Amino acid sequence: MQEILHQLAELFIEAVPTVVIVFFFYFFMRFAFFKPLMAAMDERKKRIEGAKAEAENARAIAATEMNRYHDAIRKARGEIYGEQEVQRQAILDERAKLLRALRTRNQENVAAAKDRIGKEVEAARAEVEAQAPALATEIATAILAHADALPERPR
Repeated sequence: MQEILHQLAELFIEAVPTVVIVFFFYFFMRFAFFKPLMAAMDERKKRIEGAKAEAENARAIAATEMNRYHDAIRKARGEIYGEQEVQRQAILDERAKLLRALRTRNQENVAAAKDRIGKEVEAARAEVEAQAPALATEIATAILAHADALPERPR
């Protein structure tokens, strides 16, 4: 057992420099490699979080601007539709006014034509009445002349 303890002590003594070197390497790596790496990773994490916050802020601003833009478009469309409605109503009013004027003119033309036809009828009637005695005399003369030319019938 003594020998085992002696072998263990030798093994421990031989392992001490390796352990010291491993600890030294660990502290060196921690100081020279892991600390800057962790600092870089922390910086990266902060930048990512900052970029996410900025992106969220930009998205909120963009959404606000988009809503303002849509509101402006909606308002502009409403104004345009209002102007178009005013113009359409003006055109319809002008059309109605023109139709009333045409209707009035046509009614006047119809009334004038009726008056002219009435006067022509009166003139024709007066002419017929003026020629009636002469025509009656002619007709009677023609009938009588024709009656004289016919052979008499026995009665």
